Amino acid sequence: MKPWNPTSVPAPIGKYSHLIEVDSAPRWIFISGQVGVRTDGSVADTMHTQTLQAFANIDALLDEMNAGPGHIVRLLTFAVGVDDVPDFYRARDEVYARWFPDGLYCGHSLAVVAALARPEIVVEIEGWVAVPAIGTARP
Repeated sequence: MKPWNPTSVPAPIGKYSHLIEVDSAPRWIFISGQVGVRTDGSVADTMHTQTLQAFANIDALLDEMNAGPGHIVRLLTFAVGVDDVPDFYRARDEVYARWFPDGLYCGHSLAVVAALARPEIVVEIEGWVAVPAIGTARP
């Protein structure tokens, strides 16, 4: 995959790339919205910790696919309320420092919403992943 930011449009205002070019014939995998719920069923208590947990869940799902963050084409985040968005950004930046150390980010959109499926859930992240044929190395 090739992330790029053409000069014909303004530079991204955040940690994302405007375009992601996907090599031909990948296996497309769609990650349903991941929330800040741990494997024991408990819910993390803040936007920051829920975001870290949602990303940890995505990391675990990538491992299940023998994939890595470099296979992520796009993420879509739903965050409850604008006041805690800085805590989302802080957690995302911690994860992105590990996932995208070269600064070449996947596509990403953030939507601020009134609520999610359960009142204690404050963030949900879904993803689009392009995985090469089974058995190839992770990027």
